[in-house]
Amino acid sequence: MNEVPNSAAKPAAAPTAPLLPAQVTGDTSAAVAARAAMVARLEERGELGPGPVCEALLALPRQILMPQAYVRRTGPDEMPPCWDLLSWSLPASREELLERLHSGDSVAIQHAGEPILGRVPGPRRGGVMTAMSSTMGMTAGLLQLLNLRPGQRVLDAGTGAGVTASVFCFVCGDKDVVTLDINPHVTEAARERLSALGFRPAVVTGDGAAGWSDAGPYDRIFVSFAVRHVPQALVKQLAPGGRALMTLGTSSPSWPGLAVIERRPDGSVEAELRAVEFGHRAGAGFDRLFLSAAFRSTITTGDGRTQRSRLAPPPDTARSMWLALDHLYPGLVRDFGAEDLTIGAPDCGSWMRVRAVGHRRWDVTASGPRDIWAEIQDVAGRWRAAGEPGVFRLHFPADGRQRATSLNGALTWQLSPGETGDSR
Repeated sequence: MNEVPNSAAKPAAAPTAPLLPAQVTGDTSAAVAARAAMVARLEERGELGPGPVCEALLALPRQILMPQAYVRRTGPDEMPPCWDLLSWSLPASREELLERLHSGDSVAIQHAGEPILGRVPGPRRGGVMTAMSSTMGMTAGLLQLLNLRPGQRVLDAGTGAGVTASVFCFVCGDKDVVTLDINPHVTEAARERLSALGFRPAVVTGDGAAGWSDAGPYDRIFVSFAVRHVPQALVKQLAPGGRALMTLGTSSPSWPGLAVIERRPDGSVEAELRAVEFGHRAGAGFDRLFLSAAFRSTITTGDGRTQRSRLAPPPDTARSMWLALDHLYPGLVRDFGAEDLTIGAPDCGSWMRVRAVGHRRWDVTASGPRDIWAEIQDVAGRWRAAGEPGVFRLHFPADGRQRATSLNGALTWQLSPGETGDSR
C-alpha cells in the first residue's frame, strides 16, 4: 500500500491549478468535441449544471483515463457473453472507443479480474466484468451534491477508472485526495493514468468500507459501490462540516437508496436515506439477485392465480415507498423492461404481474409461496400512514443496529448487517 501523509493536523494545501486539455499528451480535437457533446446532453437532461464539476468534465480527457474499454458483442441474455477490448492505441478503434466513453453509459474496463496495464486488444469470451466506470448522469449528480471546493480533503472509495478521482484532483487539488480500491490491478492502472493527467493523489489498495484513516479526517467521502449498511469506519473518518455519499441497498438492484451523511461542526452526525432511480453496483461480498431470461419468460407467459383488484399499484414515482418495500420485504426484483408491473422473487420462484383492465380495475396474476401483491399493498398503506415520506432518517446507535425511520417515526426498519466491501 502507498504511504499517505497524515493531513489532519495541517492546513489544507493549495490546490493544483486546473489542468487544460491542451497540456495533456494524447488529447485530440475529436475527443474534445465528444466531451463537449456529452456535457451538453447532461445539461439538457438536467443532470449537470454550471460549476466546477462541469468544468472538470469538459477538461479531463476520458480516453487518457480509459485508453481501453470493452464493448459487448452479444445480447444481454446470450450466453456465453462475448466482448471486444477496444484500444486507443489502434487508430481503427478510436472512433468507436470515443463513442463508448462519451455515451453516458457505464464503461467496462476489466474482465475477470485481469491485469489492466499491458493488455492485448481483441475479443474475450465468457466471464464477467469486474471493474467499470459508472453512468455519467448519476456520477455528475452525485459529484455536484458533494459541493466540492478547492483545498478539501477527499476520500474516493472505489477508484474504478479514476473518473471521480480525476474530478476531485481537478477541483480540490491532488495533494489531499486519496483514492482507494480493493483491486490492485485497478489501483496500478489508475495511478499511471492519473499521473498522465498531471495528478498524483494517494492511490491506495485496500477495503473501501474501511476507508483510509492515515490521511483523515476528510471533508468529503464518496463511495462508488453499494453497501448494505453505512460503514462506521467511514463515519469516523468524516471531518466536522464534512459530507459522505454512498448507495445503500439490499440484494435487489431495483430500488436503491442514497445515504447522505453529514458531520456537524459540533461533531454530531446527521444522516438520511433518499430513494433514487439509479445507484452504484454492489461491492465485494454483496451478492445481487437478478431475473434470468427464463424466469422473466415464465412471469410474462406463465399461468397463475388471478384476482381482480380495485387497489391501484403504487406509481413508479413513489420511489420512497418502493425503497421501503425492498427493505421490509427483501428478495424482490422488478423487470423494468416489461409492459406491465412485473416483479419476481428469484430465491423462492414467486412472481407477480399486474395489468390494467378498465377504470380502476387491475388483474393481478401471481404464482409461488409469496403473496407479493399483499406485501406491496401492506407497505403502501404503512407509507401513506407515515405521511408519504420522501426521505428517511438514518440512525447509528452505539450497539451498531442501524435503522431507517420516517420523520414521524411511523415507518421504520433495521438495516442489514451483511458484509460490504469494494468491488471496483
